Amino acid sequence: MPAAANGLKESTTDHPAGESRFRRVVEASPSAMIMVSPEGRIEMVNVQAERVFGYTRSELIGQQLEILLPHRFRTQHPSLRTAYFGEPQSRPMGMGRELFARRKDGSEFPVEIGLNPIEMEEGTMVLSTVVDISERKRSEERFRLVVEAAPNAMVMINPRGQIEMVNAQAERVFGYSRTEMLGQPVEMLVPERFRGGHPALRATFAGAANARPMGAGRDLYARRKDGSDFPVEIGLNPIETEDGTMVLSAIVDISDRKHREESIQQSLKEKDLLLGEIHHRVKNNLQIVYSLLDLQAGQIDDPVVIATLRDSQHRIRSMALIHQTLYQSRDFAKVDFATFLDSFVPTLISSYALSSNQVNVEILADDIFLPINSAIPCGLIVNELTTNALKHGFPDGRTGNIQIHFGLTNDDGYELSIRDDGIGLPNGIDIEKQATLGLQLVTMLAAQIRGHLSVQANSPTCFSIRFPRPA
Repeated sequence: MPAAANGLKESTTDHPAGESRFRRVVEASPSAMIMVSPEGRIEMVNVQAERVFGYTRSELIGQQLEILLPHRFRTQHPSLRTAYFGEPQSRPMGMGRELFARRKDGSEFPVEIGLNPIEMEEGTMVLSTVVDISERKRSEERFRLVVEAAPNAMVMINPRGQIEMVNAQAERVFGYSRTEMLGQPVEMLVPERFRGGHPALRATFAGAANARPMGAGRDLYARRKDGSDFPVEIGLNPIETEDGTMVLSAIVDISDRKHREESIQQSLKEKDLLLGEIHHRVKNNLQIVYSLLDLQAGQIDDPVVIATLRDSQHRIRSMALIHQTLYQSRDFAKVDFATFLDSFVPTLISSYALSSNQVNVEILADDIFLPINSAIPCGLIVNELTTNALKHGFPDGRTGNIQIHFGLTNDDGYELSIRDDGIGLPNGIDIEKQATLGLQLVTMLAAQIRGHLSVQANSPTCFSIRFPRPA
């Protein structure tokens, strides 16, 4: 048995310098190192082995290696050692098994052990490198507990596409037991129509692995044990391990969400149909009122009353056309106001039997959509001011121009203006005190849309309303 205090058995080697270097390398190793004879005696240890196992060097040298093993493994260890010395080679010990060592105080700890045959003067020895992996095991256990407690199904895949880990939620979601999934290709959880292309997608992710959602922009589906498919969202997270890059997939069953979305879409479709029908019926009812006023006007001789009825008809036509625009639109919440102007203004002009040679009307409108509670007041304002210009701005065959403008302002609001180069307004007119229904309506409607009305009496005559963008 060796007795040297430095732990290296005395020998008569022909290469003392090489042996000295070997001893210094072993001593400086950051891992615990133990050299063992074929009989299982400890021939050499380094300082790190003393720290890891809690023994002094003198307490270990010459002892059987089994002193460092848990009691439950000591009986079978000599036969395993004999088998190794029968065919010694550098390799990890106990591949595929969990290994444990024992400290002087009796406590056990998980280890990884590397075996390396060393030719010494006395024969073949084995130099064992022992790594305490307690912290790694604790980290792995914390990771396992976190995965197990996750509210989503979690499935970890190895580089070969096999399932390495699942949690309880994955068992619930897919209907398989844990043992049925572990070690199986992940394609068992993929619908059959997608299985053929899945390995290529998996390889693509492995080539540039980064945390991201899977299949962005595509509908994803998974497959339960009973063969049923269900929609999912999947998050992919690469995990670096000693066995290569694993992929931890977080899988969320979104069946309920899809059902709710489909229900909402159906409700919206039904709502759109209902709104379309409402706008259609409102337009038709306004047309009936328009026709009744037309019949009434045909039975009256008083030109003032007839003119009043015609003005009312124009207001009704304005509202009816807005509802018609909505009915013909894909969006029942907003009115394409430029389209409304292009349809309404020519009809209004023709009702006054004015030719384009006498009055030229120009419409300058941006592509702006207004909610109906702003579109109707704006439509009525256009009706009142354009009617006022047609009736009073060009008497006795006078020719001229009317310009209707609707667009955005610099402060992200809107501006509606109607200007004409007719005879202009009387000097000193106060719009807010006018007794005519039309101008009273313009003032009221401007206030309804929180607009500011400004008036230029002549050269040209211009009514301008600036109002904020509707909420």
